[in-house]
Amino acid sequence: MASTAPVAKPTTLSPLKHPLYRAIFLSFLFSNLGNTIQAVGAAWLLTEMGEPADIVALVQTAAAAPLMLFALPAGAFADMHDRRTVMLSSQICMFLVSLALASIAATHHAPVWAILTLTFGIGSAAAFFNPALSASTGSVVPRSELPGAVALNVLSFNTARSVGPAIGGAVVAIWGSSAAFVVNGAAYLALIVILLFWRPKLEPARRQPMLTAIAAGLRVVGQSRPVRTVVLRALTFTLAGGAVWALMPLVARDLVHGGSIDFGLLLGALGVGAVIGAATSTGFRKRFSAETLTRIAGMVYGLCCLVVAAKPGLWPTLAILVVGGAFWVQALSGFNVAAQLWTPRAVVGRVMAIVSSVTWGGLALSAWLWGHVASNWGVGTAIAWSGAVMLVLPLIGLVAPMPRHEDAVEA
Repeated sequence: MASTAPVAKPTTLSPLKHPLYRAIFLSFLFSNLGNTIQAVGAAWLLTEMGEPADIVALVQTAAAAPLMLFALPAGAFADMHDRRTVMLSSQICMFLVSLALASIAATHHAPVWAILTLTFGIGSAAAFFNPALSASTGSVVPRSELPGAVALNVLSFNTARSVGPAIGGAVVAIWGSSAAFVVNGAAYLALIVILLFWRPKLEPARRQPMLTAIAAGLRVVGQSRPVRTVVLRALTFTLAGGAVWALMPLVARDLVHGGSIDFGLLLGALGVGAVIGAATSTGFRKRFSAETLTRIAGMVYGLCCLVVAAKPGLWPTLAILVVGGAFWVQALSGFNVAAQLWTPRAVVGRVMAIVSSVTWGGLALSAWLWGHVASNWGVGTAIAWSGAVMLVLPLIGLVAPMPRHEDAVEA
């Protein structure tokens, strides 16, 4: 007699019951922590050398720019080659570059160009690793658990962003900047070992010229209304809502009248919220449609921006940033899940890379836009306008609603 026992519904944590995914998740967490610690070490090393603020700020640019510049060719590369090999090569590259950074930092006469170039190198390797990992997730967990796995990947990234700066600061304070690079290199080892011994079922890779492969990915986005909608919504969401992320140092200085410690607390609050958002995203997706959840996330985040702009003080601002960070990630993880579910497996790496590139590009353009507003009318005004735009942004859903996850077909 067939069993009539109910099948447990997947949750955010369901993918962790698979040993391989659990090992990859934990190792990916360590790798993300290492990247964050490395960025702290590089910025502090330049600070110790007496470099001006604009040079120190270039560390963040050097780390993030490759994620936007190389996302699309990296996605094509992931679809054209064995993804395990791409991930393994990327991690080994980051390991070697970290050791190189540690070596030059130990001399106490590190050239600025070398620090920035090697930081750019780590970011470039990460740019090739991320779409390969995203595209491989569907082969590690069942399709029903893919939303939870995507949410956990986002959780890993945001957990690293939450606690990584504090760990990096402690490492630098105790052992110096070069130790941060050594710790970063060690953080890659677990994932390197797992990838060395992992033997996944190989998906057929279509070797073709890079431009042809990129064009195929763009063609899927252009021809698929659901994927095209996800890209549009991701771009408008990050473009409208990036003010708080871009202006956080000025929020600490001008709105809460604090210093570097307060700046760290504010970033940490956003990061804690992001972790909460990633951990609860699967549960929210069970209760709400993709469009409804995107609207709720945008409006709650917009209200949080308006509260921050009203200068309620440090502790209320910290509390509201936790809420804002949670709903920010609810939306971003929703974009990633929808793109994965609606994309054919043969081109999923390229499409995920397009979504990633659009997200980072939206944040980069948002920083320029809201920074310009803040320089002319003040930080509070910029963040208030960002929040106001987020409140009306859901109107886009009337003409371009998010695709329903349950309507996606196996590709």
